[in-house]
Amino acid sequence: MSSGYGGGAGVGGGYGSGGFGAGAIGGFGIVAGGGHFGGEGLLSAGEKQTMQNLNDRLANYLEKVKQLERANADLEEKIKDWYAKHRAAIVPQDYSKYYAIIEDLQKKIIAASIENARVVLQIDNARLAADDFKLKYENELFMRQSVEADTNGLRRVLDELTLARSDLEGQVEHLMEELASLKKNHEEEMKGLGGAQGEVSVEMNAAPGINLLKLLSDMRNQYEEMAEKNRQDAEAKFLEASNAIKQEISAGVEQVQSSKSQISDLKRTLQSLEIELQAALAMKSSLETSLAETEGNYCAQLAQLQVKISHLEEELGQIKGDMENNMAEYEQLLDIKTRLEREIETYRRLLEGESSGYVEPKPKSSSSSKDPIRSRVVRTIIQDVIDGRVVSQEEKQSEQKL
Repeated sequence: MSSGYGGGAGVGGGYGSGGFGAGAIGGFGIVAGGGHFGGEGLLSAGEKQTMQNLNDRLANYLEKVKQLERANADLEEKIKDWYAKHRAAIVPQDYSKYYAIIEDLQKKIIAASIENARVVLQIDNARLAADDFKLKYENELFMRQSVEADTNGLRRVLDELTLARSDLEGQVEHLMEELASLKKNHEEEMKGLGGAQGEVSVEMNAAPGINLLKLLSDMRNQYEEMAEKNRQDAEAKFLEASNAIKQEISAGVEQVQSSKSQISDLKRTLQSLEIELQAALAMKSSLETSLAETEGNYCAQLAQLQVKISHLEEELGQIKGDMENNMAEYEQLLDIKTRLEREIETYRRLLEGESSGYVEPKPKSSSSSKDPIRSRVVRTIIQDVIDGRVVSQEEKQSEQKL
């Protein structure tokens, strides 16, 4: 068993226990090789110088390892300080208050939506009521026009009755004039007959004549009865027609007044509904504006929160990446340290064996006359680093014969 220590080219030694490699730090490489002391006595002067150089380089390497450990400890302390500072900075930015605000805004949005739906329902109801009142108004207007048409017809009937009354009154006056004329003629005839009777006395042996006075009296009574009857009939018809017309006119006037009052009430109701509709539309517009402003504010606040959360997530991811890189480097350093400690222990045992005058016997095999076979194991670690972060890592190990 043999081991060798080497820098860039590798040095073969006669101490055997295996091989170690770490060519990534300080250009120091531990190369595994084959062979033995290559001599029968203790180490030669060249080998001692080589061992001294190895000791110096090993001491330098250990010093670098200690420096890296101190740097790692310093970096861990800085990371802890950074976490402490950022925790102190993040704690005041508790997003729970924003959750309450968001919940309140959501409740307001829901309440505004419900109120908007209620206002829309009221508007629809008001529109339906307005349509109903409009239909009633049209019906009442039609009834009013019908009543006015009936009133105009009754007025025409009244005019006709007035004309008929005037005609009857004319006929009565004509009959009265005829009656007066007949009375006058009768009186004149009576006077004439009385004068003739006083002057002439004629005696006749003839049949008794007709009593003209009685006849005239009967005729006069008959005409007076006929005139009175006609007058009473005309007056009764006139009064009956007048009463019927008055009743119809009164009923028409009452209907017109009722229609006018209903139309006035409908107009007032329509105006009040139009005012309520305008107020509801204004409230709807105001609520829509308030809802849009609330949604805009909520979206702006949500966008700000998203930006802050994204920024914090990026910082957290970067910190995690840095921590992973530091942990990987720390594990590599621990691995290297462990290997170095093992190698130092092996080296110490070799040195203790040298000081005690240990001599390895020369093998008697047929291959003892040949040169020792030396080889080295080269371990290559390739890391892709972007912005201080290890993106990928590749490790290769190869054995080379010297």
